[in-house]
Amino acid sequence: MKDNPKTKRFLITVLLVVGAIVLCRAVYAFFDYAMNGYVMDWFDKNYMFSEWVRLPEGAEGYYRITPVWWRIKNLVFQLFIGMVLFLVLAIRLATIICASRQERKTIQAVGHLIGDYMKHDREAAEVFPENYGVVSAQMAEIKAAIMRQEQLQKEEAGRKNDLITYLAHDLKTPLTSVVGYLSLLDEAPDMPEAQKEKYVHITLDKALRLEKLINEFFEITRYNLQQIVLEKESVNLAFMLVQMADEFYPLLCAHGNSVKLECQTADENSIGTGDCYVPAEEIIVYADGEKLARVFNNILKNAIAYSYPDTKILVTCRGYREYVTIVFSNRGKTIPAQKLDAIFEKFFRLDEARSTNNGGAGLGLAIARDIVALHGGTITADSADEVTTVTVTLPVST
Repeated sequence: MKDNPKTKRFLITVLLVVGAIVLCRAVYAFFDYAMNGYVMDWFDKNYMFSEWVRLPEGAEGYYRITPVWWRIKNLVFQLFIGMVLFLVLAIRLATIICASRQERKTIQAVGHLIGDYMKHDREAAEVFPENYGVVSAQMAEIKAAIMRQEQLQKEEAGRKNDLITYLAHDLKTPLTSVVGYLSLLDEAPDMPEAQKEKYVHITLDKALRLEKLINEFFEITRYNLQQIVLEKESVNLAFMLVQMADEFYPLLCAHGNSVKLECQTADENSIGTGDCYVPAEEIIVYADGEKLARVFNNILKNAIAYSYPDTKILVTCRGYREYVTIVFSNRGKTIPAQKLDAIFEKFFRLDEARSTNNGGAGLGLAIARDIVALHGGTITADSADEVTTVTVTLPVST
């Protein structure tokens, strides 16, 4: 009988009716017996009128008591209002209690259904009843999002493990070469200068390669342990980009590339939307200059790595009233659409083979994405007809 909701509701109703009857009888008994004298005196004093009536011809008079009807009417009206208010409050309280109990039961039921749905590989329609259609749809979306996130994390962990494995393997080759050539130089001090110079040059190349691989290890460790904290100030983007192009001059020359920087200006009539450009010298954002420099360095380094030799990399900075855009454009192999969506993921490299010198640990664009997001901006990429562009949009003030 405890498991039957209808029986429980019936018993509760009976108990409430019996309790109300007992309460009314107790109140009646209290006023009729325990406080009889007090109540009668109070009623006579306030709602009855007493007067002495003299009889003619010397007969003895008597007290005549008559009700004060207007006062009794007010009393009855006040008692009626009090009863109505009492009933309203009682019904409201009962409704709140019942609603609370029902809500608690519903939450518990939904919790059990959600737990069952999340633990087992079943369709939402198989777990949730028809009257839980909204919850069923929402939980299906949440579960799908969780599964997608888990899959992305697995793929990221797989890429990271593969990368570390490749790095560990690749460290052996340049290290072996460095040790081997240094041993030859040590064992043959009278080696001809031309041959010695050749071996030193090879050793330096292998040492630089070893340094690059070790830096990739450090980059992976830093990214996993570092929490990016912004320290904002006013930053002149045009000046920062010019300085960046100068710093990358040796790397650009080594790859046969050059940077063309354009900080465009225009009048208010040059854009149909009426959102006019800001003059180049006024392209200033409130941001963390050091972190933004890291963003632009990572993007430009990536552009150099995947550009055709002897081509220009175009960097365009446009300043608007509310936001700025910085576009990096380079000529190189078109990035397939399926890879274009993943270039901002951690440990993703366009070149799967570790024999290539392009790219690094696959963290540059992922770090850039996180820093831009912390600034309230966006970063996107597009690749078509052997031209790849990366666009960074930043709010002027946040």
